[in-house]
Amino acid sequence: MFTIGILSDTHLQAADSYFKKICRQRLGGCDAIVHAGDLIDISVLDVFCEKEVYAVHGNSCNARTRAILPERRVFEILGYTIALCHGTGPRHNIEDRVFSMFPDADCIVYGHSHQAACNRYGSCLLVNPGSFQATSRYGHPGSYALLRIDGTGLHSSLHSLAED
Repeated sequence: MFTIGILSDTHLQAADSYFKKICRQRLGGCDAIVHAGDLIDISVLDVFCEKEVYAVHGNSCNARTRAILPERRVFEILGYTIALCHGTGPRHNIEDRVFSMFPDADCIVYGHSHQAACNRYGSCLLVNPGSFQATSRYGHPGSYALLRIDGTGLHSSLHSLAED
C-alpha cells in the first residue's frame, strides 16, 4: 500500500513548532505529500524534505512561492493520474469547477474552501483536505486527508487535527 498525506491552506510564512510537530505525528508515515496551495511561503514544505512532495501555489501565496510552484499539476503514482490545483472562486460549486479542469484524472486534489470533502464524480475521486490549521478561518477544525493506493484502487479518508 502507498499512502499520500494531503494538506492545504496552511497559511504560514514559515513552519512553526506546532506545524512541525503535527506533521511528524499525522503525516510522518506517509510515502508522499500533496499540498493543495496557500502555503504562503514555499519554505513550509521543508518539513517534508525526506518525502516526495507535489505542491501548487494558491491565491494567498507570496511572489516567491508563485514563481516556484505551478498553479496546476498533473502527476502519476502507481498508474493513477492525480491532478492538483488550489481552486478559485466561491465555495459553492467548487467541485464542478475543478472537475472541469481535469475530466480525465483518476483523482483531483484541491483546497481553497477550507471545507474537507471526499466525493466521487463518476470514477474520479475528488479530495479537499480542508485547512491544515488548528481552526480554519471559517471555524472548521483543522483537517487533512490520506489517500491510500492499493490493489483495489484509490481510497481516501478525512482526519481532524482535533483527534487524539
